Amino acid sequence: MTQKSSEATTPPLKASGPDGQLARNDFTPERIAAYSQLASQFGDAKFLTEEERETSRAQIMAEHVQGTELWVFGYGSLMWNPAIHVDQSLPAHVEGFQRSFCMRLMFGRGMPDNPGLMLCLVPGGACAGIAHRIAPENVESESRILWMREMLSGAYIPTWVDINLGARRVRGVTFIINQAHPRYLPNLAHDEKAARIAKAEGHLGTNRDYLFRTVAALEGAGLKDRYIEDIHARVRALTDQAT
Repeated sequence: MTQKSSEATTPPLKASGPDGQLARNDFTPERIAAYSQLASQFGDAKFLTEEERETSRAQIMAEHVQGTELWVFGYGSLMWNPAIHVDQSLPAHVEGFQRSFCMRLMFGRGMPDNPGLMLCLVPGGACAGIAHRIAPENVESESRILWMREMLSGAYIPTWVDINLGARRVRGVTFIINQAHPRYLPNLAHDEKAARIAKAEGHLGTNRDYLFRTVAALEGAGLKDRYIEDIHARVRALTDQAT
């Protein structure tokens, strides 16, 4: 793709929130259609149709008790930029899944010729993150936006998990990697991950900023993640060398 065609597709990808963050109005059927068209131009995985997304949401929400709150577990940008209406956010842990930078990122915070990586949950271990509470009256509207945000290409599998809030446990939804998806990269070494994250950049900003914001969110909540600390140290070493 030429630089000219890349510039022509820039406007639909600009986030409307402050400092490059996404907002609720970044997730509308019209903007999702623009993202889908851009993804097809970049050769990324095909986006789900609106009907496919709604089918996925309906399958998960069938287990939700109507008229009650919905908890959502965030472990990456959902921690610091949920882009949905939440009325409470608490440090949380889930068992049986752990973070991994293992999803190829070709727009947003990467480009086809400079791909980045997104965080996913993969089986094994445990994960510390932020649990967001959606009030009962907002579950329908906010879950629709959440699915437009997380389920564009089907790279995630929405999953019910037990969320440990410390003082109590709740049942909530999170998004784990779809290991059959073409964007899944399971075997990258930590040095390769750090190299990609250190240099990738797209219309939403740099891949390293995504990492740094994740680190800040964990630290702000008093949470630890050795994997993130290791990747962070490697990226910092690379970026310090470049300055």
